[in-house]
Amino acid sequence: MHDVATVLSIEAPGEVTLVEEKLGDVPDGGFLVETVHSGVSAGTELTYVKGDNPYLTSTWDRGLGLFLEGTPSIAYPVRGIGYMQVGRVVETRTRAVAEGALVAMAYGHRSAYVADPMRDRFVPLPGELDPMLGIYVAHMGPICANGLLHAAADLYGQDVHHLGDGVRGRRVAVVGAGVVGLLTASFAISYGAAEVVVVDETPDRLAVAAALGADTLAADADPAVELKRRWRHGPDDRGADVVFQCRGRARALALALKLLRPQGVAVDLAFYTDGAQEVRLGEEFHHNGLSLRCAQIGRVPRGLAHAWDRERLSYESVVLLAGRGELLRRHLITDVVGFDEGPRLMAQLASRERHALQAVLSDHVDDQSG
Repeated sequence: MHDVATVLSIEAPGEVTLVEEKLGDVPDGGFLVETVHSGVSAGTELTYVKGDNPYLTSTWDRGLGLFLEGTPSIAYPVRGIGYMQVGRVVETRTRAVAEGALVAMAYGHRSAYVADPMRDRFVPLPGELDPMLGIYVAHMGPICANGLLHAAADLYGQDVHHLGDGVRGRRVAVVGAGVVGLLTASFAISYGAAEVVVVDETPDRLAVAAALGADTLAADADPAVELKRRWRHGPDDRGADVVFQCRGRARALALALKLLRPQGVAVDLAFYTDGAQEVRLGEEFHHNGLSLRCAQIGRVPRGLAHAWDRERLSYESVVLLAGRGELLRRHLITDVVGFDEGPRLMAQLASRERHALQAVLSDHVDDQSG
C-alpha cells in the first residue's frame, strides 16, 4: 500500500506532471506520513515552472554565498519542491510521534513520505487547529515571523523578548497582499501594532486584507503621499515606522522605501527573480537615511539564533493560527483541488490563466474554499 509515492515533477519550463517514486522502508526511529494537505507557493515554486529561478542557471556556492557561472545547482526534472505539507502518520517506529498524529513538514508535493527525525524537521499539530491551516506551521509561518523578528532586532538588537517587539505600538505598512504579506500583516495586528496598512495593486487582495483587519491603500493611488500625510511623528518626520516588503517586484521595493519615515527600516521578505532595476537609491533611500534588511528564512538576525530557532518561529505561527484561524481559513485559502489536479493547477498559475491567493492540494476537497 505504501510502496510508492506520487510526486509532482517539473520536467521542463511549463511542463508539470505526476510521477511515481519508490518509498524506502521506515527506518528505526522514523515514521511514514500520508499527505493530507500540501500548500502551493505562488512565488518560489512557480519560478521553477517558469524557468527563472537562479538555481537553474548558475551554481550556488554556499561557502562563498555567491551565485557563480558553472553547472546549475538544480536541473530538470525538478522534484520535491513545496514547503507547506501536512501529513498523517500511518506507520511509526519512534516514540517521537504517534500513529494517527498530524504533523507539519516541508517535504515537497508528494502523496507520502518516509521521515527520519534525525534528518527531517516536523511539528506536531494541536488537535484543535484546522488541519488545512497546518500548511503554514513548518515553513511559511516562520518566514513571516522571521520578518517581525528582524523588525524587533532593528530596535532592540539581541535583547528581543517577544516577537512583537518591533511592531507593538508602531505604525506598520505591508507592501504586497499575497500570502506572505497577509500573514505578516496578521502577525503585526495580533502583536499590537498601532496601525497596519496593506498596500497592493489588486482590489480583490486588498479586500482580503481588510477582512483580516488591516487598513488598505491602492498602490496606484500615490500611497506614499497619503500615508505620510496621515502618519506624523514630528516636524519633517512622517511615514511608516517599519515597512514589510512582501512582493517580488522592483516597483514594490521602490514603493516600500517611499513609505518609510526618515531612518526607518524596510524588512524585505521578497524574492526578485528579475533583479530590481527600478529601485532608485539616490532618492528617498539616500536622502532619508533608510535601512533595508533582508529577512530570508535561512537565518534569523545575528545573535538571536540561540533563542529564536525555527521551532520557536513555528510555535509563534501556531499561536497566530489559533487566534485568527477562522479568519485566515475563510479568506486566505482560495483554491483547494485534488492532488491529481496539481500539474494543471501549477501550469495555470505560472501562465496566469488562473489566479489564486493560496492554493492547496488536498486528499479531500469536499469542504474547499473558493
